Amino acid sequence: MNLLRILLNLRIAQRSLATFKLRTALAILGVFLGTFSLVVVSGLTRSMALKTQQEVAALGENLLIVQSGIVRTFGNRARLMNQATTLTLEDARAILESTPSVTHVSPSSGKTFPVRYGSLLLKDVMVTGATPNYPLVRNFHPERGRFLTPDDERNLRRVAVLGRKIADTIFPGTDPLGKIVLLWRVPCRVVGVMEPKGSDVSGFDQDNQIFVPLSTFLKRFTHQTYVSTVYVKVIREEALAATKRNLEDLLRTRHGIEPGERDDFTVVDLRDVMSLKNQAMDMISLLGRIAAAVSFAIGGLGILSIMILMVNERRLEIGLRRAVGSRRRDVVTQFLLESSVIALAGGILGAVLGLAASLALFHLLGYPLVASWPGLILGFGASISVGILAGIYPSQRALAIQPVDVMRT
Repeated sequence: MNLLRILLNLRIAQRSLATFKLRTALAILGVFLGTFSLVVVSGLTRSMALKTQQEVAALGENLLIVQSGIVRTFGNRARLMNQATTLTLEDARAILESTPSVTHVSPSSGKTFPVRYGSLLLKDVMVTGATPNYPLVRNFHPERGRFLTPDDERNLRRVAVLGRKIADTIFPGTDPLGKIVLLWRVPCRVVGVMEPKGSDVSGFDQDNQIFVPLSTFLKRFTHQTYVSTVYVKVIREEALAATKRNLEDLLRTRHGIEPGERDDFTVVDLRDVMSLKNQAMDMISLLGRIAAAVSFAIGGLGILSIMILMVNERRLEIGLRRAVGSRRRDVVTQFLLESSVIALAGGILGAVLGLAASLALFHLLGYPLVASWPGLILGFGASISVGILAGIYPSQRALAIQPVDVMRT
């Protein structure tokens, strides 16, 4: 019996709402925009947070990066402002020997060179000089073949490990191991291919580079005695902040930098970069929630206005229903049901299109796919709440209509 009454009320609600199509559509639009905003913003912020975690994990766990020169962070990217020539291999050894919380140190340096294989020429490929422990420190391992060895480093061997994109470009569908590629003027034998890694926090594509022994790079490629970067692996995350301060003090002393003078290096804690990204995501999330709240408020006002209009237009129907024995609860249920139907329609439409828009954004921006269940639940909950709240006052106005007054008019 209750089910039949609910179905009858739904039928009446459908007929009533169809009478005011434009007003109903506008009321639905407000709730739709609120739900749409919640779903999209919630999904996007969760996906951005996951991508940030993946980027930091891809660089290596418990990692500090000592960069020669000054590094500044703009938005969500770290940028090198100027390069210095004072960071040396001796600095790297001093960091390892004098800092108990440091477990591994991997100095490296890089420069772009042309790469040739047969008739194929690639311009401006990043050639990176690295030490044998680079995969351990950076959590970046070869997929085929091997990485550089201590013998390669000691003997200045001309061997190379290709990034995944470089390997696919130069050797499509063939095995590059054992082949000779010409890096600038230096012929190098390919001994390995790295696993796919993607971009780091600076936006550099880690798959688009070639690794050679650091000693070979400094002696045969650049004829330099300094390096551009030292990767420092710390024993645990809790020690990162203290280790960063120790490294800064150590390098200032070694480089003869007096108090008040500008550093010629930058120690980057990836958690700082992640914190800046999280702050930006929190701001995006806050603005999205504010927009959703405004949309829900507009939708609620739209539902309220259309329900008041319905009450005024249906005075005869309400009076007759009261006269033939309808209970006050039935009248209240009728109008609350109608306002909830409007809000729920907007909520469902907003959730469906919000999910579709989120999937499109994830694909377009290359972000990981994340289903934002909190956003969906919050959107539906807000929609139903708006519908119920917007229907309370009209239902009270409907209850105030007396059958005798209706029959007089």
